Amino acid sequence: MSTVAVPSPPPTACEDAESLRKALQGNGHIASRSQAMSTASIFIFRWRADKASLIGILCRRTAAQRAAIRRAYAFLYREPLLNCFRYKLSRHHLLSVDFWVLPPFTRHDSTCAQFPAKKLNFQKALILWTMVLIEVSCASTPDHLMAVRNIYRKLFSCSIEEDVASSPALQEPLKNMIVSLVSSYRYAGEHVDMDVAKLEAAQLSEAIREKQLQRDEVVWIISTRSKSQLRATFQQCKEDQGTDICEDINRQCSSQFGRTLKSAVWCLTSPEKHFAQVIRYSILGLGTYEDMLTRVIVSRAEIDMKQIKEEYRARYKSAVTLDVAGDTSFGYRDMLLALVGSED
Repeated sequence: MSTVAVPSPPPTACEDAESLRKALQGNGHIASRSQAMSTASIFIFRWRADKASLIGILCRRTAAQRAAIRRAYAFLYREPLLNCFRYKLSRHHLLSVDFWVLPPFTRHDSTCAQFPAKKLNFQKALILWTMVLIEVSCASTPDHLMAVRNIYRKLFSCSIEEDVASSPALQEPLKNMIVSLVSSYRYAGEHVDMDVAKLEAAQLSEAIREKQLQRDEVVWIISTRSKSQLRATFQQCKEDQGTDICEDINRQCSSQFGRTLKSAVWCLTSPEKHFAQVIRYSILGLGTYEDMLTRVIVSRAEIDMKQIKEEYRARYKSAVTLDVAGDTSFGYRDMLLALVGSED
């Protein structure tokens, strides 16, 4: 469930655009800078954006409303709203505001696919690229994955599959599985064939037991079956083996392929488990993986952030809001906390 609380009735897009314009103009202030060789000071007049007002508007609007605000702002002021953010906001604050105003995972047209597509290309040289690929392939709808693939081709003149296949950072059999996942177009309905579920549960259980998860039939099942069918198959595995399939994967295969397969299983059937774990990993230890944390909160705020918070509390005995507040700083912390929402 979404954590975005839209006011009732909401302002019009033009009213919001005007409010954002005022917030971006902010308040002027005088800043002085002393020179080392002189008693004189240089006084600089600066404008600071009203970040609290920006957050109060943007974090309480849906993706469709934010798209309307972008159009209204461009019409009224003859410049893109995102450009104004880049002029006025610091890097840390811009990280969350920019990604939020860009259309996230919650719609299925090509425009709204730009956020994950840009993130995919940005992550190409990073370890996190595999995680982003799994999330885009498995945690979104089939239509949205297709939209991401289409906009990726338009933006970068190649397909995601080409980039994955040619990436030196990925090795077989992991590369083959990811190509299969990003190439998939699954049935999105609720129909389940229990005979198929029993047969494929036996195949998966045998592959796990023999530590041969890279088998073609395993990759084929994970990358082609509908989410409803996979839930039935994984439940059958649990009934047959007495343990959850992800527990079996953890126990039998500690390789990168096994870890990625487990992430795919979670994203396909229980995405709140995957995203709760990513949030936890992003804030553990010294420093914060800001891009990772921002990606999860921005992309899931309108989808299942409430379930993610519940899973996080159950698994880690802590609250997302408390851990994010304790491990972040600068203006972007307030943006992230507004999107996470209050703890029930």
